[in-house]
Amino acid sequence: METKLISGILYTEMDDEVGPNPIVLLGDIPTSNRLYIGIKTITVLSGEGGLIPETLVILPFPSLNLKGLIKFIKWDDESRRGGIGQGAITLLFKEIDDVIFYKYLSYLDPPFNEAAIKIANLQKSNAPREKYMDALTKLSITTTRFLQELKDKEIKEASAKAFPEQQIKDANLVDYKFKIIICGDPSVGKTSLILKFTENAFRRHYIPTLGVHVSDKIFKVKDSYIQLVLWDIAGQTKFETMRQQFYLGSDGLFLIFDLSKTNSLESVSNWYTDIQKQLEGRPELVGYIIGNKKDLAKYVKITSEKGSKLAKSLNLGYIETSALTGENVEYAFYTIAESLYNLVQ
Repeated sequence: METKLISGILYTEMDDEVGPNPIVLLGDIPTSNRLYIGIKTITVLSGEGGLIPETLVILPFPSLNLKGLIKFIKWDDESRRGGIGQGAITLLFKEIDDVIFYKYLSYLDPPFNEAAIKIANLQKSNAPREKYMDALTKLSITTTRFLQELKDKEIKEASAKAFPEQQIKDANLVDYKFKIIICGDPSVGKTSLILKFTENAFRRHYIPTLGVHVSDKIFKVKDSYIQLVLWDIAGQTKFETMRQQFYLGSDGLFLIFDLSKTNSLESVSNWYTDIQKQLEGRPELVGYIIGNKKDLAKYVKITSEKGSKLAKSLNLGYIETSALTGENVEYAFYTIAESLYNLVQ
């Protein structure tokens, strides 16, 4: 098994009698940790009322200094409670490599979907353990090769690029530092927007605190150096009570929605109200509503006029972006930085 980017891979089924049951663990992870990984993975699924996420999920395992890329699986099985079987693949990787996983998360759906279908069929046929090992090994090799090629390519491109317009300098010499909270429903592209903006940054780091990731970028605005500290706040309901503390000390905000999903725009007002409630008594934040995934032109359901109208009603700006193509991504972050800079002058 190739392990440059992958530390291990585990398949756990949900057994009606014993609960989370780790069946196969491959890689460098101690066998003693497989039950902990399996229990935490399945617990997340149970905490969502048994609803199986269709997309891949990233879950932190802080005590192991690892993160897990999770694919939940279900299949019809009349012998089990409720008539369905459930399980999960957990692909484990080091926190230091999480950028490449976040950035190309959507590209990993096909191999994980293929593995999920294979494992569901193995469960139905009561296949031996060796068959599960074959399926997980294939998934590990495919994922590693794909991500390693992309990582090597990005390293080469980054080393060849210059930053002629936005010079980077030491963080100790920053003139102004602004905290930006970035909120929105799950899967609207918050993390993708941040990674698109920060991928060539002088300094980038992630704090693996459940429910938030923090990154930053230093660049020049007019004659001053600005550091934007970007708080990527998880959109899942289960993080609601935790994320409120992350609003404190904010200077600006981005409220992100998916141009192809009407309900994600409807949620923007709820996010704004939640933020304002926590920051009551403070001056209004400089902010923008961001309509993301502009590249999905044929699927776009929300017009620019509708987005602009909502932004105006909340006294916010409005920008449409594509994290995939990069359209207006730098413009959005530079615009909020310049707005904040002008306020302090």
